[in-house]
Amino acid sequence: MNHIKRPFQPIENYGIIGNLKTVALVSLNGSIDFMCAPKFDSPSVFATMLDRQKGGYCAIEPELENFTTKQLYFPGTAILLTRFFSDTGIAELTDFMPISEGKDLSTSAIVRKIKTIRGCINFKFSCVPRFGYAQSEYKADSHENHLIFDCPDEELKIKVSADVPLILRKANGYAEFTLQESETATIVLEFLKPEEAGEQLAYYADHAYHETKDFWVKWISKTSYKGHYGELIKRSAITLKLLTSAEFGSVVAAPTFGLPETLGGDRNWDYRFTWIRDAAFTMYAFLALGFNEEATAFMDWIFNLCQKIDLQLIYQIDGNPKIEERELQHFEGYRKSKPVRIGNAAANQVQIDIYGELIDTIYIYNKSYKPITYQFWMLIEKQIEKVIKNWKKPDHGIWEIRTAEKEFLHTRLMCWVAMDRAIKIAEHRSFPYPEAEWHKIRSEIYQDIYHNFWNEKLGSWVQYKGAEQVDASVLLMPLTHFISPIEPRWLSTMKVIEKELLLDVLVYRYKNGEDNFDGLEGEEGTFNMCSFWFIESLAKSGELDKAVEYFEKMISYSNHLLLFSEELGKKGEHLGNFPQAFTHLALISAAIELNKQLNRESGKD
Repeated sequence: MNHIKRPFQPIENYGIIGNLKTVALVSLNGSIDFMCAPKFDSPSVFATMLDRQKGGYCAIEPELENFTTKQLYFPGTAILLTRFFSDTGIAELTDFMPISEGKDLSTSAIVRKIKTIRGCINFKFSCVPRFGYAQSEYKADSHENHLIFDCPDEELKIKVSADVPLILRKANGYAEFTLQESETATIVLEFLKPEEAGEQLAYYADHAYHETKDFWVKWISKTSYKGHYGELIKRSAITLKLLTSAEFGSVVAAPTFGLPETLGGDRNWDYRFTWIRDAAFTMYAFLALGFNEEATAFMDWIFNLCQKIDLQLIYQIDGNPKIEERELQHFEGYRKSKPVRIGNAAANQVQIDIYGELIDTIYIYNKSYKPITYQFWMLIEKQIEKVIKNWKKPDHGIWEIRTAEKEFLHTRLMCWVAMDRAIKIAEHRSFPYPEAEWHKIRSEIYQDIYHNFWNEKLGSWVQYKGAEQVDASVLLMPLTHFISPIEPRWLSTMKVIEKELLLDVLVYRYKNGEDNFDGLEGEEGTFNMCSFWFIESLAKSGELDKAVEYFEKMISYSNHLLLFSEELGKKGEHLGNFPQAFTHLALISAAIELNKQLNRESGKD
């Protein structure tokens, strides 16, 4: 079932559409080159991003010579427009995944509406599905007005409907059609269970666009944020919403797998899972923007997990803790970056910091939105018992180091955050708790960090106890209110970070060094989230002008749709899974802090 090789597109050449169940990535050339269906963590049906020949894709291509393209979102929505420009014509492709309030579309679908704006243009449509990570066989059948691609092994079928003639050729779907000026055509892909018949084409052609547009416009209008960078924050908020499961309330770290952190390297991970840390930070961003319903849904999800007491780092989106990592040997990888992995072995790692991020979010939720129940509080007490028992132990840390465990500063910091926020929740709500013990532990952790993670020779707090190098995660010290942002030791640490980890506004997580500290070969790119952490720290430390300048410069590294991947390479190219929740939530946090400081400076605060 191989097909002609298609060229790799740069990661930044994509936009994202979704329906809170899964997403699809649409290239600047109008090709859907990545999608897992029917859910985020389902096997892929389109994955040309990971294999040019075997991966599968769905393309709409105008027959125009020397055309250029542009993409934009309809403002305040996840509806994506791709425009094609040439001397002989202009065409516009509108892509979206239907979603509407109150209408339970049990299926996932993609609507592709093509329109000729100027001229008379011929179009070619190709649907080349490759089920089960391109490993599962399927049957293809042609019906009067649609095609069916049926994969029994995955219990999934794709129904392709259109108001132009469709044909089958070698088990792939095709159409060729011509549109005069102002004429349109609609093509719909529905991802169905074997017994489902799907919706009528008329619904998708007439009603779905308006329902989907209304859903997004109404959702984004709920934000309480008013201030600088409003449109930028809204785009990042919509992106985070697209990574959220409406069914479960959980959030995936990114909707893709296998996109490399280093071209040609082996840092190729699967991010289609819910990290407790990433999800907690995401809920912090939602709460800060007034999207309280998302935070409540996540609290319900985490409440059910907390019943099990022993939280682990990563879960499937439905809360299933079983995650196994394996390699897809048959995929060539993005620009030949192998291995392509699904699953994630980090699920088996010990990362004690997750209690801090989680309890910090619960603290904000309880303080700024809705009081938690005493039943929930008793579950938090169980988590604090884990912190008290384990805070002195080494672990793999926030960066999921695959070598020996160490006493990482970030982990120790988050243990302090867990104790501090739990104490504050208890005292705010007058919940019973072992006051003397918890205060004692909080003080012990503080003293340990302040004195034992300080490197006098370097003039900085360092990555782990006894280390000689700094780590960008130290930037969370003032952001979590552990240290005053004008503390002399902190200002000294900032200078070391700037010297050791910065390239202008681009920030490395850490320097791997010749000894491959993290257990992986090769250097990685700069980490976008860390750049926004640095900007926020600058603002808090009184360097507002510099922070604003760096923020504006950092935004220019986004793609044409204001989307960010995980990292940036040597040429500023996007690397890693895309788009990444961590980057967008850090952007939101930095923008909120800048807005607060700008208002204070202008006397509005």
